[in-house]
Amino acid sequence: MAKRVNGEGTIKQRKDGRYEAKVFVRTPDGQWKRRSVYGKTFEECHAKKIELQAQVQKGVPVATTTMTVGEYLKYWLHEIAEPSVRRTTFSSYELLVRLYLVPGLGKHKLTALTAQHIRSWLNAVGKTCQCCAQRKDEKWSEKPGRKPRCCARKPKECCGSFPSAGTVNYLLRLLRAALQDAVEEDLLARNVATLVKVRGTGKKHRAWSEKEAKQFLAIAKDHRLYALWAVGLGIGLRRGEALGLRWSDVDLVDGKVTVSKALHRVDGKLVLDDVKTEASAATVPLPAPLVAVLRRHKAVQAGEKLAAGPKWQANGLVFTTPHGTPIEPRNINRTFAALCEKAGVRVIRVHDMRHTAATLLFALGVDAATVQRILRHSSISVTTGTYIEVIESVQREAVDRMGVLFDDSERAAE
Repeated sequence: MAKRVNGEGTIKQRKDGRYEAKVFVRTPDGQWKRRSVYGKTFEECHAKKIELQAQVQKGVPVATTTMTVGEYLKYWLHEIAEPSVRRTTFSSYELLVRLYLVPGLGKHKLTALTAQHIRSWLNAVGKTCQCCAQRKDEKWSEKPGRKPRCCARKPKECCGSFPSAGTVNYLLRLLRAALQDAVEEDLLARNVATLVKVRGTGKKHRAWSEKEAKQFLAIAKDHRLYALWAVGLGIGLRRGEALGLRWSDVDLVDGKVTVSKALHRVDGKLVLDDVKTEASAATVPLPAPLVAVLRRHKAVQAGEKLAAGPKWQANGLVFTTPHGTPIEPRNINRTFAALCEKAGVRVIRVHDMRHTAATLLFALGVDAATVQRILRHSSISVTTGTYIEVIESVQREAVDRMGVLFDDSERAAE
C-alpha cells in the first residue's frame, strides 16, 4: 500500500458505528491542527473529508473549536455585548438569544453551523406561534383566579402570535453580529450568516390621518393621561421618552421640553435611563395648545398628590399612576388600544403616534430638516428614508399645483 502523504487524512469507524475522518487544517491564526469530520457511512464521511481538504488546498482557514452555538452565544452576550451596549439594548439581546437563537440553533457546533441551518431556523420561527412555543398563556394562567386562555385551554386554542417579518430580520442581524465577533476572535473562518439574505419586511407605518388623530383626541380628552397622548401626537415623543419625562425637563413659560431620559423595563425593573442616542437628547418646542394641556395636567396631578397623601411617591415624573409611581409601559399599550376602539379609529401601536406626527408635519409642508430636528433622528437620511412615501406624496401634490402655469387647453389635453 502506498504511503499517505502529509495532510491526506484517515478514515476509521468508531465504536458508535459512525465513521470519522481526521485532516490537518490551517486555523485562522495560521497554525496547523487536526480536525475531525463525521458521517453515518464511509462514503458520507469521505465526501466531507474531500470537501475539507479542498478548503485546505485553496488556503481557506478552518476553525477547530468544539464550542456549540449556545455556549458561544452565552460567552458573546456577557463578554462582548454587555460591556459595549446600553443596558436596555443588552436586555433585548439577552431576551432574543434566550427565546429564539439558543432553542433554534444552540445545539449545533459553532464550526459546523451552515447557512442552511440558519435559513431553516428562520423559516420555522416565522411560522411558529410564540405564545404556544414559550407557553405564555400557560404561565399566565398558573396564578390563582385566572381563567385559562389560548394555548392554556383544553383543547388548546392557538392565538396565532407569529413573529413579524421585522422580528425575523432582526434575529438574523443579531446572529450576524455575534458570528462576526467570532470571526474576529479567530473562532470561525467565515460568517455563514452573511450568506442568508434578509427578507423584505413589507412594513408600512400605520399613521393616522388628521381626521383620525382629531377623532381620537376628542374622545381621549377626558382621560387622565390625555396629555400623554397629546405629546405623542403633537411632538412625536417615543413611549419611553414620554413616560420618562420629568417636570424639570418641561418649560411651560417658554414652551419647550428637553428630552433626556426614557423609562424602560430592564431585568424586571422599571429603569429611568438616558435616551436612545445622542441625537435623541434635544430640546423641542411645544405648540401653544400643548402648553395649555400640560398646565392642566400638572394641576390634575397636584390634586392626585393631595388625595394620595402619604401614599404619594414623589419622583418628579410628568406621567405617573394616581399614587405617583412610574407607569408600566405595557399598561400604556393596553390603555391606548382601548381608547382607539372607544374613539372608533384604527387600532395602531403607541409608537405609531410618532409616525402620525411626522406624517402630519410633512403634509403641512414642513421641510425634512425641520422634521428631523423635531423627531430627533440621528441624520436627515433616516428621516427621508423612513417617510419616503409621505415625502413623495407631498412632492406630487406640490408639483400638481404647478398646473396653474398652463392654459386650459393643455390641461384638458392631458
